[in-house]
Amino acid sequence: MTVALVLGAGGLTGQAFHAGVLSGLADATGWDARDAALIVGTSAGSSAGAYIRTGLSPADAAATLRGRPRSAEGDEIMGRLGEAGDWRTPVGRRTLPRPPHARLLRRLATRPWELRPETVVAVSLPKGRVPPETWTDALHGVTGPGWSREPLWICAVRVEDGHRVVFGRDDAPTTDLATAVGASSAIPGYFRPVEIGGHHYVDGAAYSATNADLVLPLRPDLVIISSPMSVARSAMTLDLRTAPRLHFRRRLAQEVRRLRTAGIPVVAFQPSPEDRAVMGGDTMAEGRDAAVVEQVHATTLRRVARADMARRLAAIT
Repeated sequence: MTVALVLGAGGLTGQAFHAGVLSGLADATGWDARDAALIVGTSAGSSAGAYIRTGLSPADAAATLRGRPRSAEGDEIMGRLGEAGDWRTPVGRRTLPRPPHARLLRRLATRPWELRPETVVAVSLPKGRVPPETWTDALHGVTGPGWSREPLWICAVRVEDGHRVVFGRDDAPTTDLATAVGASSAIPGYFRPVEIGGHHYVDGAAYSATNADLVLPLRPDLVIISSPMSVARSAMTLDLRTAPRLHFRRRLAQEVRRLRTAGIPVVAFQPSPEDRAVMGGDTMAEGRDAAVVEQVHATTLRRVARADMARRLAAIT
């Protein structure tokens, strides 16, 4: 089986969501995320994917966030993680919204259908004032100076023209894994854009919170998607707090439709009502890791036990 794993954006609670989904899948089916033929990571999903590609098992990722003992292998990997700096305190003066770059204006004038409204807004926001290095410097100890040996694609958006750039592919600028994770996670208006090869990059979620369509050329036997920022059908409500999740659900549905039209089976995990209640409304809230992992792990076990889900996952059990 060729399995592609898509890990979406979602901040701190999103990382815990991924840990709950992947540890639940491992417990229920025996499938280990480290065996994925390709991992596509965006924002929180980029760091989760980086840890997987450095060898951290789903069980050890979940144990880390739950404050429980890890395996010896997990201890060795996480023991290389440096101390994170202060990623809450802005540095420098506030800036005004940026006028669109000339390259972005040319795209808007000649190929406006290629640009998503949320992308244009994201690259036009004032520069964030928190240096991503406050936490990516710590990640360097785990990921090292290069890239992972196994396929890992990290999504970001280039500020100058709004293009989605996929680090780790042959057509992308060369950089190290930790720096690419920083670029993919640079929330517009909060984190300072990351400079790579003379260009500046922000959060890949400015294009899509999942970017699942990227796996289409690989034509995998199965695509597994963990999407913390969207919402399961059972958790859909019509209110302002749910509106962003409905938007991300719609984007994900478009990507899933393309994959299924090509004959590629897809299994997507999105927050249930119970998951949402534990995750809360602030994706960057601290102190919820253990509760989110436990709740999402339980939700995943229930979902995988359903007959329809079991049939779709039968090939990896």
